[in-house]
Amino acid sequence: MILVENIKKIYADKTVLNLEHLEVVKGQCVGLVGNNGVGKTTLFRILLDLIPPNSGSVAIKGKAVGADHAWTSFTGSFLDEEFLIPFLSPEEYFDFIGKSYGMTKQALGAQMDRFEIFFNGEILNTGKYLRDLSKGNQKKVGIAASLMVAPELLVLDEPFANLDPSSQIRLKSILKEENETRGTTLFISSHDLNHISEVCSRIVLLNKGVIERDIETSSDTIKELESFFDV
Repeated sequence: MILVENIKKIYADKTVLNLEHLEVVKGQCVGLVGNNGVGKTTLFRILLDLIPPNSGSVAIKGKAVGADHAWTSFTGSFLDEEFLIPFLSPEEYFDFIGKSYGMTKQALGAQMDRFEIFFNGEILNTGKYLRDLSKGNQKKVGIAASLMVAPELLVLDEPFANLDPSSQIRLKSILKEENETRGTTLFISSHDLNHISEVCSRIVLLNKGVIERDIETSSDTIKELESFFDV
């Protein structure tokens, strides 16, 4: 599904990302962990063609990112509130996304029903613009929008941050269902080692722009990760 080869990103003579090889197989749920500044968001931005690498290549389903835009039709993503349109209401934003992907009003309504519990009565019919929502509720809108298009690949940066405990639990259930039932490939970053280990079957640990460890999740995963970060 994703193939990263010899990616390097340099800012002001500092190499922030240097990945020789990373592959995410179709149907996998992969978690990306690491301290601040190790290159997680940079990798995602390169993957989604938001910034170019200094060298190397990224391909999604064999399509070269940056040269072929076919991958955008089956990829859902949310990195931060910059993905939103602040002067729209949530309803207007979802309608815009739905129309962009050719969804019928019936299909759009079904997706809104799907996220009713996740929204917890705080998103729809509030009379607020996206800019007026809390960070957590903005994140709910962005995540829901990325999922409503039934993506084959879903990329999320810190999806659990700013969410209350109930919403975190509901989101984990949604992501597990998306992966296990719908077969969606997930690539997710998080600072929460417990959440990411519960959702993902594989953990990639970045350190100073390189892959420090690449492990399958097990009962010992949390201890292994905690031992690395306990310095």
